[in-house]
Amino acid sequence: MTRILIRQGRLIDPESGLDEIGDVAIADGRIVGLGGSIDDFTPEQTLDATGRWVIPGLIDLSARLREPGQTRKADIASESRAAAAAGITTLVMPPDTAPIMDSPAVVEQVAHRAEQAAGARVVPLGALTQGLAGEQLPGMAGLAAAGCPAVSDGGRPVRDSQVLRNALDYACTYSLPALLTPVDPYLRGGCLNDGPTATRLGLPGVPAAAETAGLGRQLAIADATRARVHVGRLSSADGARLLTGERGHQRGLSADVAIHQLFLTDQDAMDYDTRFHLDPPLRDIVDRQALRQAVADRVIRIICSDHQPHDGDAKDGPFASTEPGASGIDTLLPLVLRLVEDEVLPLHRALATVTVEPARLLGLEGGRLGLGGAADLTVVDPVAPWFCTHETLKSRGRNSPFMGWEFSARVTHTLVGGRLIRADDPA
Repeated sequence: MTRILIRQGRLIDPESGLDEIGDVAIADGRIVGLGGSIDDFTPEQTLDATGRWVIPGLIDLSARLREPGQTRKADIASESRAAAAAGITTLVMPPDTAPIMDSPAVVEQVAHRAEQAAGARVVPLGALTQGLAGEQLPGMAGLAAAGCPAVSDGGRPVRDSQVLRNALDYACTYSLPALLTPVDPYLRGGCLNDGPTATRLGLPGVPAAAETAGLGRQLAIADATRARVHVGRLSSADGARLLTGERGHQRGLSADVAIHQLFLTDQDAMDYDTRFHLDPPLRDIVDRQALRQAVADRVIRIICSDHQPHDGDAKDGPFASTEPGASGIDTLLPLVLRLVEDEVLPLHRALATVTVEPARLLGLEGGRLGLGGAADLTVVDPVAPWFCTHETLKSRGRNSPFMGWEFSARVTHTLVGGRLIRADDPA
């Protein structure tokens, strides 16, 4: 493996608080020198990072790669290489593939395809129930042995409360965190926040009660177990308030939010633009501000892209009949840095939401910039503006709600296990 020396970059580690100009020496896929000027290292390749940042590679907690099952939209190869070009070194993949990731065979198939792709690492999550049908439990010991660091409902909440309790108890047996979707499936129908905008557009709305009802039930069941529960993709002020209440505090629950919920609202869909058809739906400006505050207060510690690439047909048609979801890996880091510009978060805290915090949740090695650690790194030019366009997106999914936005920082290089990937390499 190539010995690489990154020279004189601004080294930023959100875990230790490191923030200084220095070098990074990499050998055998690990960081063997860090800080100052490293002269006792003989590199095979040197990268001048003067004026650039060197940060831990991002860990995206929710990214659907569409393989197996929907490779007409995207696949593991295209999305893992696109992610690496965007500074993401680890993609966490929900289990709602086809077939469902409820057996070691499917998990191993995904791992094999990811290894062949030579892009970002892919971490598969095991299914919380067989086929995500919410009826029977899978062999969680086999899923853990195959490399799943957690189990997830894959966006399909378990309707039977007894099955959910059994699944959480079972996950606890194998020390697997359980990632749950906070939604009541009986209140889920609709495509936009239930409010004035949906009424004006004549679109079916999804009330915030869909989130709080689902979350309340999950909290109550989690209270009866010792499982580690993580709540995924919060969208409402009421949902955030439930987590800050006594029950959420006592349980030590963790939560994440999709980055688009911190910038967009239901009013962005006023022209029936299907790029803004998302699940959970975009809500109003009060919800957006509450979610930003929850991130600032560390009630929500993790930000993800909730990457869902679609082909053109999936987004072509009347708003309510199109498929929900946005392509997000290309814009995750620029939007996180926009939160710093908007003074929502300081730089180290912002980076922690997409590095060390998801790493802690899943027990992953990455997300840190430390001596002896895995060489999963991202080099960023902080003053290299670019526009989000069809041409600049690397993902096969062109369904970005941020099309036309200008961003102020650009990834130039990413290292995954010490393997150097240029941002302008063909995806």
